[in-house]
Amino acid sequence: MAQKIRVGVIGARVGTNWAARAHLPALAASPDCELTAVCTTKPESAEESRQKFGARLAFHDYHQMIASPDIDVVAVVVRVPSHYEPTKAAIAAGKHVYTEWPLGRTTQEALELTALARSKGVHTIVGLQARVNPGLVYMKELIASGHIGDVLTCHISLIRGEPVDRPAARTWQKDASMGANTLTIAAGHTLDALRFVMASDFSRISSVVATQVKQWLNTDTKQTVDVTAPDNVMVNAHLANGAVVAAHIAAAPWAGSGYRMEVYGSKGTLVVRSEESPQLREVTLYGAQGGHALQPMEIPARLIFVPDSMPKGSPYVVGQMYYEVAQALRTGKSNHPTFDTAVELHHILDALRLSSDTGKEVLM
Repeated sequence: MAQKIRVGVIGARVGTNWAARAHLPALAASPDCELTAVCTTKPESAEESRQKFGARLAFHDYHQMIASPDIDVVAVVVRVPSHYEPTKAAIAAGKHVYTEWPLGRTTQEALELTALARSKGVHTIVGLQARVNPGLVYMKELIASGHIGDVLTCHISLIRGEPVDRPAARTWQKDASMGANTLTIAAGHTLDALRFVMASDFSRISSVVATQVKQWLNTDTKQTVDVTAPDNVMVNAHLANGAVVAAHIAAAPWAGSGYRMEVYGSKGTLVVRSEESPQLREVTLYGAQGGHALQPMEIPARLIFVPDSMPKGSPYVVGQMYYEVAQALRTGKSNHPTFDTAVELHHILDALRLSSDTGKEVLM
């Protein structure tokens, strides 16, 4: 394998999409991975991206990029409904693959991709980047070390500002069946971050999954569109370690309050805060041990793998993931979320839907 891990990104169009906001700048600044190739749907946009981000190769057919012997890892960074086919093609070609979360539009798609990857023996990475956010990694270490004693309860709030007026490029998310909404994305990332820091999964779960804003305005056509995608998720649950959990994840039209996760133990408290979801940017960590005043806690430098030149925000957290990808491919030891992690989370989302639909608690 080359000195740097050679990555080809599908969905690399220049703009405000997730690849351009996070993956492409992260790879451009990475000391461990090289942005070898970009792929979009048109030759002109592929060449524009190649020049802007410094890739060596540009493709407008992902099958051709996947077939290139110059690519070690294929990153699938497209809309959720389009994850399945390029991920499947990359695995079939024997490439290692990094697919953004959600892995599939449905749990069945995620199961099929995971089984195929296992049969081909390729490394898989899923974009649950909160698991490499240094503040959450340190929080996990502190909890595991007994810093706050026995974990008793956890409270989570993520209220994101999501305008009701949207351009046509974003109104496709109105349909719940497309798999990209507050339940699958915001709640998925937030609840997975909880699973990660607690090193424990859900044992019992009940939920409310609701669509409170039932119409959006398409600002390009000036027409309203009906919305079925959920925008509020409320969770009450028990974890296998005995802790109880209350979480509210929502999209609100105005002045979202950001992210906060509070973990209360028998000896102390830990709190992380951010203006955004923990997979999107760094978090700040506060703690109290044997007292009632929260104090800022410094994140150990050993948990920060990206260079100082890495742009802050989304590229920073994605850059942390690419470091872990490179380490896994070089050593064979995986310390990042895989497709198996994704399948577990897909099943949790299924349980949330079931609990909300039936009004009953679900045993996990």
